[in-house]
Amino acid sequence: MKKSHLDIIDPIHDFIRVYDPELKIIDSPVFQRLRGIRQLSGAHLTYPGAQHTRFEHSLGVMHIASQAGQALKEKEILKTDDIENLRVAALLHDIGHGPFSHLFEEILQQRKKISHEEMGRRIILKTELGDILSKSGYDKKFITKLAFGNSKPQFMNEIISGTLSADIMDYLLRDGYFTGVEHAKIDHKRITQSLEVHQKKLALESSALYSFESMMHSRYQMFKAVYFHKTVRSAEVMLLESIRLADKELGLTSLNLDDYVKLTDESLLFKLLYLSGDSDELKRAKEFAQDYQNRRLLKCVFERILTNMTKLGKMKTNELRTKISKKSLVNKNEIFIDSSITSSIPLGSSKKESRSIILVTKDVSKLHAEKIPISKIPLVSQMSGFMNILRVYTSNRNRKKVEIAAKSILGGLR
Repeated sequence: MKKSHLDIIDPIHDFIRVYDPELKIIDSPVFQRLRGIRQLSGAHLTYPGAQHTRFEHSLGVMHIASQAGQALKEKEILKTDDIENLRVAALLHDIGHGPFSHLFEEILQQRKKISHEEMGRRIILKTELGDILSKSGYDKKFITKLAFGNSKPQFMNEIISGTLSADIMDYLLRDGYFTGVEHAKIDHKRITQSLEVHQKKLALESSALYSFESMMHSRYQMFKAVYFHKTVRSAEVMLLESIRLADKELGLTSLNLDDYVKLTDESLLFKLLYLSGDSDELKRAKEFAQDYQNRRLLKCVFERILTNMTKLGKMKTNELRTKISKKSLVNKNEIFIDSSITSSIPLGSSKKESRSIILVTKDVSKLHAEKIPISKIPLVSQMSGFMNILRVYTSNRNRKKVEIAAKSILGGLR
């Protein structure tokens, strides 16, 4: 008898069971491409172990989403068919990412107003993945909606992406493991087993509130220690500049879908390293790519954690570059302002910061539900708002001059 599943060994979840229809998706070239897209872009230049990719993360999200689905099935909230849809949607939630993940997406957003979710929709509906889904009995349009937060009921979306999502639980565990950072120890099994549903929204048993608080704290610490680490961001600033300068020559944000799904971290880096042309833009793009590859990174000469209310737009960033350039007598093109901003609390499937969490308490006859504002949860409330870190980078040769100018201009910023 032919085996209907495969158990994949995983350092985070021990074994991830994958069934035949899912194997067909995983074995497709479009999905295998995720092996070539690192989860943390250039973080491996700071944390050498951070070589993990969107491929294994996608498997992990499917695994945790399945655990959450099983817990809700035992509570007679979901059925077997729902869990099958949930697994496949979770597996495909990152299928739209381009090379270097969110870095490439930033350029796409600037130039074309396209997100990785939109690219994911196109990939599922217009490539072989859609055919595989249809032949396996799935509704590819519904899977697309579920994978990117647009399906009903709402709680199904929230299992994949949101404050209590499988996505957060896997990336924290996986990123913490491969970077070696100790901040990401979370009790994901306690959270998934404690999930409930109230008025079609995902809820949590009140007894698991401590595990939720711990997860939010871990996420906050991972942003400070890893995702927004000054050297990690230095590498990413260089990559962004190289891609931005080379976009017109390489047509990166104008690629058709067939060409887009062939891009990986290494294939894009190769294109940048072997740029030809005499224009200053292409020379600079190539130089940034070479320096990135050889780990000759920009130096951080100024850093300030800003208050929640302070936001720097693109125009403000350009103004700061100009002011620091004039003050330091260093070419504006050699000064970089990085404003790393994220919501301290994860965004929900609606892409808005979560303002509350629904806690439920069980008694003999029924569930009692209460919507608790984030501001009422002591540990989480202290992190509520936006994490905003402003940094100024430049080359080593201009380090002192730009540092003096940046401190003079930005020293009083709060």
